[in-house]
Amino acid sequence: MPTISVEQSVLRALMADAGHEHSIAILEESLPLLGTDIDRCDEEMLDIEIFPDRPDLLSAETLARAMRAFLHDEAVSPGLEVKPATTTMTVDDELSEVRPVIVCAIVHGVNLGEDEDSKDAAIRRLMDHQEKLHFAIGRGRYRASIGVHDLARLKAPFRAVCVGRDARFIPLGSESPMSIEAILREHPKGVDYAHLLDGMDRVPVLLDAEDNVLSFPPIINGAHTTVTTSTTSMFVDVTGWDLAACEASLHLVCLQLEAMGGTVEQVNVIGGQGQGQHPAGAPVQHHLPKDLVQRLLGRTFTRDEASMAFQRMGGEVLEETEDAFVVAMPCWRLDVLHNVDLIEDLAIGHGYDDLGASSPTAPSHGQPRPDAHLRRRVRTALVGLGFTEVQSLTLSNMEDQFERMRWAPSGAVTQITNPITVDHTVLRQHLLPGLLRLLAANRHHDLPQAVFELGTVVRDHKNAGRVSFLAAEASGGFAAVRGRIQAFMGALGATEATGVTIEPLPDGDGPWLAGRAARVVVNGAWVGCFGEIDPHVSDGFELAVPMNAAEFDMAALDAALPDPV
Repeated sequence: MPTISVEQSVLRALMADAGHEHSIAILEESLPLLGTDIDRCDEEMLDIEIFPDRPDLLSAETLARAMRAFLHDEAVSPGLEVKPATTTMTVDDELSEVRPVIVCAIVHGVNLGEDEDSKDAAIRRLMDHQEKLHFAIGRGRYRASIGVHDLARLKAPFRAVCVGRDARFIPLGSESPMSIEAILREHPKGVDYAHLLDGMDRVPVLLDAEDNVLSFPPIINGAHTTVTTSTTSMFVDVTGWDLAACEASLHLVCLQLEAMGGTVEQVNVIGGQGQGQHPAGAPVQHHLPKDLVQRLLGRTFTRDEASMAFQRMGGEVLEETEDAFVVAMPCWRLDVLHNVDLIEDLAIGHGYDDLGASSPTAPSHGQPRPDAHLRRRVRTALVGLGFTEVQSLTLSNMEDQFERMRWAPSGAVTQITNPITVDHTVLRQHLLPGLLRLLAANRHHDLPQAVFELGTVVRDHKNAGRVSFLAAEASGGFAAVRGRIQAFMGALGATEATGVTIEPLPDGDGPWLAGRAARVVVNGAWVGCFGEIDPHVSDGFELAVPMNAAEFDMAALDAALPDPV
């Protein structure tokens, strides 16, 4: 989650300008309800972790706007006041396959501060806000990327065109012209974001009326448009692939500049998916059924109660009908996707502690799991043997589950369609690889180490229960693990007299050392296997200590062993 650092003096100034003050105690108590979590709060700095669904709080200015409404019941408009366009941005048709969305705005009369230090700090906040929006909304500048320019150095109207990779201009941070190809290969920002233009022979640039390059989105701005402490009017462009993300980013930057005293003016975009006048400024109207509110929150709300609640969340109740509230919410609130989101805002704005109470209308007595007694006995037995219970991730990968462990898949493997990392691509079929990963992460601790896990695996797209233990110890051989298996099975009521046999496993069947592994069979039914871990398998997990382990199928144990309870 993104974190913003706000100077207390800046936040106090923003609040004082609106006639409000704030205290650390009020912030720590109230801000979590607003969609934030305070990491650090002292007299100098406020470090706030912003929840991913509230990117509208990623700058001191937009956060203060939300705080004035939430903490002080100030009626903050859900819209952005804008003046009609006096200039245009013409988008070439060629950009439809390169960067199809372009929206722009002009902000006049921005007051960055009274002295050079405060002006520098304001510019840093503006740039930091851009980068936070690139992360939270822009998805690493793919969906949306933002450029802010000194309008005094530009000449309207503006154009967005495609150029070849041999085109040249002076990028921000450089003193001499560079080709597009050189920027992508050598400039720090070009290296970071070149992948967004992979496979494109022609790339987008924004030009003013004199064909000077404002920006090479989504990579870098032109050096001559840099915002300085003398800047009072700014041109803001947002380009990308997602119109909603681009519009929200544009509104939020303009909202920040408005808080600095700026007046926002629309730009008429001609062509592209963003055709029209931007920023729109108008809030989005929602129709919120009263019966849905009653069903989810367990009570009804009067017009005054709903108005105050939505006002605290930055919205406004426009109208009340017999069966619904008509609510206006800011268009930059991308988290409001459904009426349920509105009801959440209603509950937060009204206060969770004043929603009333209700009792269950149907009996709901707890029922034990069918295998509850077996699971309890398994845990008790392994804890008694000196093992510590752990819980590892259900997600794993093909290498850990099968290749390194020398196990073949049991039925179909459930794979993740869009994995976030190469380490988490499938749902596990075995528990033991997770235990090996756990010991690898704790190899700096002293031996012995003994852990077990009783958890769920997914085989052939169906859940199954398994239990596995792993011990790393200097004297851990086959005799040690066999002794543990005999004690474990005995604790479950299974002995040689009741049909338990130990049979050797074929060499290479699993992660076991040749000749040092066996399967456990109860009355002819396989229930699990155990043995010493082969050093070649240990090496794959960066472990170099003697280890022994076992893994059992809970369903097989349940079927083979009668429940004494």
